[in-house]
Amino acid sequence: MRFKVILEEDEEVGGYIVSCSGLPGCISQGETIEEALENIKEAIQACLESLAEDELETCMVNPSSKIVEVIA
Repeated sequence: MRFKVILEEDEEVGGYIVSCSGLPGCISQGETIEEALENIKEAIQACLESLAEDELETCMVNPSSKIVEVIA
């Protein structure tokens, strides 16, 4: 499965915070971008293992949706 993730620099303590938009509450972090991305892969796998099939379908975001950044 492919998931979109949001990667943000943690300006307060350093490193990076990464979350999976398709799995609410699935968040991880890392000192480097590479470490953060590896950690979110593990977090996604753990989230998927803990969800039953019917729960997975109800919590996943529509696959045709997109995450875009706007400045207001």
